[in-house]
Amino acid sequence: MSGRGWYYKNKYGGGGRGRGKRPFEDGYGGQQGGYGGGRGRGGGPGGGGWHQQQDEPMVDSYSSREGTGSQLADELRRLDGRPYPAYKDLIGSWNMGDFTLLLDKAQSDPYAPPSHFRVRVPQSVAKFPAAAYNSKIRNVALCDYLTRQLCQAVSAGGLDNAAENRGWHGSKGGDVRVETPGQHVIQRSAVVVNDQFVEARCTIALPAQGRSIEGHKAAQTLTQYLPHVVAKSLLYAALNASHLHAFLDSIEDQEHLRQSLADHDLVAFVADGSVLPRRSGADDQPMKPSEENHLQVFQSPPSMQLTMHVPHRGAIRGMGIRKGITLICGGGFHGKSTLLEALQVGIYNHIPGDGREFVAVDPNAVKIRAEDGRSVHLVDISPFINNLPFEKDTTRFNSEDASGSTSQAANIMEALEIGATTLLVDEDTCATNFMIRDRRMQQLVGKSREPITAFIYKVKPLLTQHNVSTIMVVGGSGDFFEVADTVILMDKYRPYDVTQEAKQITVDIPVPYQSDEVQTATATQHHAFGSIGHRIIDSNNFQTSGKVSARSLRVIGYGDTDIELNGVEQLVETGQARAIADAMRRMAEGRGPLGAILDGQRNVREVLELIDQVCSGDNGLDHLSQFGHPIGEFVLPRRFEVGAAINRLRTLRIRGVRWKLQPGMK
Repeated sequence: MSGRGWYYKNKYGGGGRGRGKRPFEDGYGGQQGGYGGGRGRGGGPGGGGWHQQQDEPMVDSYSSREGTGSQLADELRRLDGRPYPAYKDLIGSWNMGDFTLLLDKAQSDPYAPPSHFRVRVPQSVAKFPAAAYNSKIRNVALCDYLTRQLCQAVSAGGLDNAAENRGWHGSKGGDVRVETPGQHVIQRSAVVVNDQFVEARCTIALPAQGRSIEGHKAAQTLTQYLPHVVAKSLLYAALNASHLHAFLDSIEDQEHLRQSLADHDLVAFVADGSVLPRRSGADDQPMKPSEENHLQVFQSPPSMQLTMHVPHRGAIRGMGIRKGITLICGGGFHGKSTLLEALQVGIYNHIPGDGREFVAVDPNAVKIRAEDGRSVHLVDISPFINNLPFEKDTTRFNSEDASGSTSQAANIMEALEIGATTLLVDEDTCATNFMIRDRRMQQLVGKSREPITAFIYKVKPLLTQHNVSTIMVVGGSGDFFEVADTVILMDKYRPYDVTQEAKQITVDIPVPYQSDEVQTATATQHHAFGSIGHRIIDSNNFQTSGKVSARSLRVIGYGDTDIELNGVEQLVETGQARAIADAMRRMAEGRGPLGAILDGQRNVREVLELIDQVCSGDNGLDHLSQFGHPIGEFVLPRRFEVGAAINRLRTLRIRGVRWKLQPGMK
């Protein structure tokens, strides 16, 4: 023995052996009847990746012990009452019979972050059929399902709340943490399934009495309770097979639907019977019908109804939203924003029973809003804003405190820079002066005095010149009727196709924008959208001597500054924020597959595509760990959300800008 194992053995001495297990309580274990969706807009991490048997960090490189489960129990009892750091002597690999328990990192103090464990079950024991994980999407779905089963088993036995609050000198620890996923099924790092094994990653607060090891309690947790949890949640024979395969088939159907939208010239689809409303702003589960809420399930208007086909469920009927400019209008509280909110998370798959399983949107759809106070770094916002006071350059716009209009312009241009092909817009969260200027305001404030070209004049060129569609909630202005391809009216949460009525209104009640002094072109007249800048990221970026961590779903602490993500609405789980934070840190460190990405030559989109390529690949999220071993805290973000976080880093350094011009422009 050498290293820290030798150190602690010599410091605290050897020990005797002991046996004797207390039987596990009857009735303890995971439930097979549900999927375990979280009670919040954002959940924690779970799930895993696809064929992650390659390039895995070897346990031998950071472990100092090997032994059996009974030897682990003996060691824990021997350490009872010893100083807490002696737990580090147990770092290593322990053969528990049907699985291997890997202690990768032992906490140094009872009040420190909990210890890192992995449970590895060989496929000869787990026996999951290859058909359950032989494609990427089925693998992601299986890992997600197993994470939910693991969480349920831990919760059912009370292991998620095992710590007792008995004061400074009292007993503490013993709780097992596998953060529960929310309603979304996304690639995660907490469970891995491949041909060789099933592996779950968790944290356990090792028990203590004051600052001394509580060895008997630790032995009970690790060698009695944990094996029962594993047997209930990670073995195929212990699961409800029909329940599992229905879950996998549903996720595969959802992914197929989303990927087939473009083949049908669609940007979105909402299946009949979908339940769009949520229980509350803090609970992402579907609303339950009651006398008070009069829940209305979705029913598509006949003129927009079509049938899509998926591999397992077959034909699905619902409302298709075609490429172009789509307005969602209607009175207040009639479901306009509810429909858009369902669409904005239509980039994700959902657990069966969520109500939004077959609400799908263009995978490159980005929610746009105003975001007063955000920082902006050398973004070309000139398609929307020009001639600012004091000759401020809008082709390389910088601001530490952007206004509503400049922040919304920057959000659009950054999304286009990264590759967005559909914009989702709700007037409630937009800057009014950015969206539209009525005739009276144009008369008072002439074009020569107004630096903003309103969105209404750019939404059509955005479609015709860049093939970017827009789905927009409007309730206060009918001027957008003139540019709309489709108009949906929401009435008591029921959609109606009112496109023809809206177009007739533009004829009956024209809005004369033409005037040399007021506006040189109507919204429908063709004119260039403008250039899209592609910024080059400086190679000396993301450096910090401070702590980097995701403090919550909406805040990343990055050294001395915070990255505020309140305006990034399609970020849905805290594990995604963790992945973003650690990806930025790994790039700054210059280590691993992410370390070579910032070369000072790549533009923002190229950098983000490489990050996505690394993280979404085999073992991809494991490359983010700073510990030298895999952890289960990461959830895969899209490149758009990674880009949004990077763009909001106040210390971001941009080396230069290159432009993609429209044909005919100079």
